[in-house]
Amino acid sequence: MLYREIGTARQRVSALCLGAMTFGTTVDEETSTAILDRFTAAGGTFVDTSNNYAFWAPGANGHESEEALGRWMARRRNRDDLVIATKAGARPVPGLPFPEHIEGLSAPALHRAAEGSLSRLGTDRIDLYYAHVTDPATPVEETMGAFAELVSTGLVTTLGCSNHSAAELATANGLAAERGWPGYHCVQQRHTYLRPRPDADFGIQRHADESLLSDLARQPDLTLLAYSPLLGGAYVRPDRPLPEQYDGPGGRARLAVLAEVAREAGATVNQVVLAWLLRHPVPTVPVIGVSSVAQLEESLAALDLTLDEQQLHRLDTA
Repeated sequence: MLYREIGTARQRVSALCLGAMTFGTTVDEETSTAILDRFTAAGGTFVDTSNNYAFWAPGANGHESEEALGRWMARRRNRDDLVIATKAGARPVPGLPFPEHIEGLSAPALHRAAEGSLSRLGTDRIDLYYAHVTDPATPVEETMGAFAELVSTGLVTTLGCSNHSAAELATANGLAAERGWPGYHCVQQRHTYLRPRPDADFGIQRHADESLLSDLARQPDLTLLAYSPLLGGAYVRPDRPLPEQYDGPGGRARLAVLAEVAREAGATVNQVVLAWLLRHPVPTVPVIGVSSVAQLEESLAALDLTLDEQQLHRLDTA
């Protein structure tokens, strides 16, 4: 396993982060346990969840992922071997339309969310706590002040934001610096080898656009967490068409080069995508979502895949 360091606390994390979004819902307890066991046996330490995963699954309430992860850690007694990331701000308000009505990032909402996540995870701290989405209704000062309180009490170690623009990240971190508060050190954003079309609409989600990537490249203390790096299997599965946001002429050209490099390397397309992300000029940790141990094994093998400079150049310039 490869490792990186994140945040001012320089927490050591595995170079692949295991996304637990579907654990406890579409991925059952037995399979979730097998995946988590194999990930940690391979040296994996970094696991990502949220307080709203996966509320959209039939019969779910959004607490299932944290609860499944908490039960597994209690059984394995391995909490101190792990870096656990969770999120707040995007949990639906019961009975009201989503995403128009979500918990948001007010101080009371963040304190309630943290208390709930700590209880479900069965832990005394959140290693990495994200603002899951932006909250235009709450002043940034209130949000960052509440996060600072959570850090000062030891309940949270490192802060991050997800689905934020480069300008929103800069505003939040600028204010935090002025007040002597901790800022965001991790940014979790949609990011993969294919680039979205210029008119792509992801709703409340954001992708790592050129503006954000440029800013992150100038700030080595910030880490990009790339979610949906394998597009839900669309790179390799005929039954999973590319999301329409990525389906364009430029995407087809990059897919062709991707396939060529995979053949040359004797690797799968998914492995090449992950290897490319791991070599990204911006410090990047892919967040991998898997539903079987076999899928996890494929992703783990990407850690041993070395792309030469010529292959990387072709991928970058396609």
